[in-house]
Amino acid sequence: QVQLVESGGGLVQAGGSLGLSCAASGLTFSSYHMGWFRQAPGKEREFVAAITRASINTYYADSVKGRFTISRDNAKSMVYLQLNSLKPEDTAVYYCAADKKVVVSTAAGRYDYWGQGTQVTVSS
Repeated sequence: QVQLVESGGGLVQAGGSLGLSCAASGLTFSSYHMGWFRQAPGKEREFVAAITRASINTYYADSVKGRFTISRDNAKSMVYLQLNSLKPEDTAVYYCAADKKVVVSTAAGRYDYWGQGTQVTVSS
């Protein structure tokens, strides 16, 4: 009965911004590390950002560092990803994921629950 539902994707021009949201239910949200991953057509799923249970630490892929910001609100069981200075190579389906393990991970295979994804398209 765990559900992660992403929203906020869309079409933007290069240099623009989008804010993604992920609503979680059916789990004790504050007990999970949360991550964002993305997958473009013909490419493997790749790590984007992660945040620990109490927001003490955040982690970013080098390709998005300084442009994207991950945050969470445990009272609302929500995790967010703010995407700024978007580039065409950011075009992908973005997925929210939850990780119950002790140490936060950047590997997709270590996450326990996944959302359905939301499409982000950046035009050049």
